[in-house]
Amino acid sequence: MQRTRSSLFLGAGLAAMTLTGCAGGSGSGPQLPPASFVQATEGPGEEYVIGPLDQLTIFVWRNPELGAKVQVRPDGRITTPLISDMPAVGKTAAQLQDDLKVQLARYVKDPIVSVIVDNFSGTYSQQVRVVGATEKPASIPFRANMTLLDAMIAVGGLNEYAAGDRARLVRFDKNTGKQTEYALRIGRLLKQGDSQANVRLQPGDVIIIPTSAF
Repeated sequence: MQRTRSSLFLGAGLAAMTLTGCAGGSGSGPQLPPASFVQATEGPGEEYVIGPLDQLTIFVWRNPELGAKVQVRPDGRITTPLISDMPAVGKTAAQLQDDLKVQLARYVKDPIVSVIVDNFSGTYSQQVRVVGATEKPASIPFRANMTLLDAMIAVGGLNEYAAGDRARLVRFDKNTGKQTEYALRIGRLLKQGDSQANVRLQPGDVIIIPTSAF
């Protein structure tokens, strides 16, 4: 009889621990170092690379009729006066300027070309994607010094079913070709203001927020 009671108590204790872990346990995996809510100094990020659906203004000095306002097509190309199907995706504005200059030199002597990015979408490798139990899952163009808090503000925070402290960040390392998952504590960050839960983001990061089982 004593053994039966002990077994019952042990089983109840394990069940309670399991429920607690499901309801509010932190995600497993390596942790990223915390980031300040406000950076002491702001610095530039990686040079911006043009992506599909970006909107561009192309200006040709002394030849305004050769310029245009264009949107990068889903196939990554643009068309301007005298130039058809110029690849634009994956280039910086300066690189696209040089390519346009080479093409226009067939028609204009020593053209001076400027490319301005008016509306940013960026390539997937320069976006931060937030998916799962958030108010509005989205792909956000990365900006210099961006943190987890910035991304969560952009998507409206967690929804009521989110298990924020079991969220994960998936990061691809271009140098090694490897993908790593890091544990996030978004619930502590947003609900308790835990500054240690705020981390720096990098271009291409994917934030995955699961739903709570209960």
